[in-house]
Amino acid sequence: MPDAVRRAVERTVHSTVGSAGLTRDRAQEIVDEVVRRAEQSAARAGRGVRDSVGKASQRQAEAAAGVGDRLRDAIPDIRMATRDDLRKLSLELERLGKRVDRLEKQLAKPRSSNQRAKPRSTSRTARTKR
Repeated sequence: MPDAVRRAVERTVHSTVGSAGLTRDRAQEIVDEVVRRAEQSAARAGRGVRDSVGKASQRQAEAAAGVGDRLRDAIPDIRMATRDDLRKLSLELERLGKRVDRLEKQLAKPRSSNQRAKPRSTSRTARTKR
């Protein structure tokens, strides 16, 4: 091969090898940039998830605290009947039952002829004004 052709081939090879080296370096830079951006995105996403989890935990704690307060406020309103309350109610029912029995007996007794013949002359409004 003549010298000129040989030098031209060598320059072409060197330039191709040099270009390949530059291309490889540039490709490595691009890959490094992509990896760096992906890591940043993952870090941001991780912070977002941690923030969301933290906020959810906080809301859950606030809700749980609110339930306890509402329950404490409601307990006096839903007081259960005690044994003493039930005993008093039973006595009152018994007393009312006896009273109803007496009233029914009075209604069942025949009235005397004076009571039947005697009409009532007072009107409703006259009775309420007494």
